[in-house]
Amino acid sequence: MSFIGWMIVACEIGFWVVITLGFVTRYMLKRPKLGMVFLALTPVIDMLLLIITSIDLYRGATATVAHGIAAVYIGVSLAFGKSMIAWADVRFQYYILKQGQKPKQRYGMEYAHHYIKGFGSHVLAYLIGSALLLGVIFLIQDPIRTESLKGVWMTWSLVLGIDFAISISNYIWPKRAKS
Repeated sequence: MSFIGWMIVACEIGFWVVITLGFVTRYMLKRPKLGMVFLALTPVIDMLLLIITSIDLYRGATATVAHGIAAVYIGVSLAFGKSMIAWADVRFQYYILKQGQKPKQRYGMEYAHHYIKGFGSHVLAYLIGSALLLGVIFLIQDPIRTESLKGVWMTWSLVLGIDFAISISNYIWPKRAKS
């Protein structure tokens, strides 16, 4: 795995470490302000990955799929970060602290509406990531060095289209509760 690939793994681990530290500090140590400081570090991790990837490309590296995935990671983290933290918060309270309500299962039209909101976040992530990918392609001005970035962008475009089809299908064939 390339250096950038390892940095993506490290940033993902770092993301969940600071979230866990935030929840432990907030709920177990009863320090909500300090917990919020840890939770606020999540965008710093994204910036770190962006800086490292930019430096690597600036120094003349040929862009790899890992560089493209770094842009995807940043877009997804920024678009879904708040909802991922809220998702983890509910589960931390229920499963670890044994407090609060059990995480809600959605079915039918409620599930379809929730999924389409997630698709909206996916579109936002796609726009952010695409801006990064296409911006790098434009700045480098070397199709040979940026070929894999274009491939990542095209693949993500296909995935977004599939996600749209799934979003619509949830209204046609709503998810049902298991019997």
